[in-house]
Amino acid sequence: MNMFKNVIVKRPSRSMVNGITSAPELGKPDYELALKQHDDYIQALKSCNVEVTVLEADERFPDSCFVEDTAVITKNCAIICNPGADSRNKEIEDMKETIKKFFSEDKIEYITSPGTVEGGDVMMVGNHFYIGKSFRTNEEGARQFIEKLEKHGYTGSIVTLEEVLHLKTGLAYLENNNLLVAGEFIDKEDFKNFNKIVISQDDSYSANCIWVNDNVIVPYGYNKTKRAIEKAGYNVIEVDTSEYRKLDGGLSCLSLRF
Repeated sequence: MNMFKNVIVKRPSRSMVNGITSAPELGKPDYELALKQHDDYIQALKSCNVEVTVLEADERFPDSCFVEDTAVITKNCAIICNPGADSRNKEIEDMKETIKKFFSEDKIEYITSPGTVEGGDVMMVGNHFYIGKSFRTNEEGARQFIEKLEKHGYTGSIVTLEEVLHLKTGLAYLENNNLLVAGEFIDKEDFKNFNKIVISQDDSYSANCIWVNDNVIVPYGYNKTKRAIEKAGYNVIEVDTSEYRKLDGGLSCLSLRF
């Protein structure tokens, strides 16, 4: 089991109100409330015995609080992604500098164009990584990603997405072979050998949870999901992410955990 020691987060910028969204009907985020929710998120992480590195907000990039898409960090290496959304591509510059504080150059890999990968499409299960082929992560990016993983002793496989934005929109690995699944992933062959905790369609947003050192952080307000995870033996911490949901963002999107 991979116990986490470090987490990187980035403060939301005021410009987040102009972030990318597929759900404009939810309205624009309330910036002050988003800041408070981010504070609560950092507190929840700290309660799981990790060191949290907090990066300053960057007004140039409305979506830059969603650091997960910029990199994937493992015990052996860090892979700098190449986001598929043009407006987000330059976010990796800042992240590179931060990651260099934790890894030497020979342990840092880069996805290069025409390959695109966003970290929200990558799910770590022990030493194997599932990579979602999506609107944001293409075949070439996934191929490069697996090549980089293999160089550092890991394996990877590609999962084709039909409906959701990112792989982890509908999946969360909770260690111990337990997998939260929603929507298109419930019956997917790739995940048939996991103990599945199935999330109903009306609660599908809550499939994006994060396991942090035997605690599971879940979005506030999804009691069925909370109870199911508690029943599986985990301590559950709730954090409200209502303002990030308006930008298609969830709990995993807001941090890099390693």
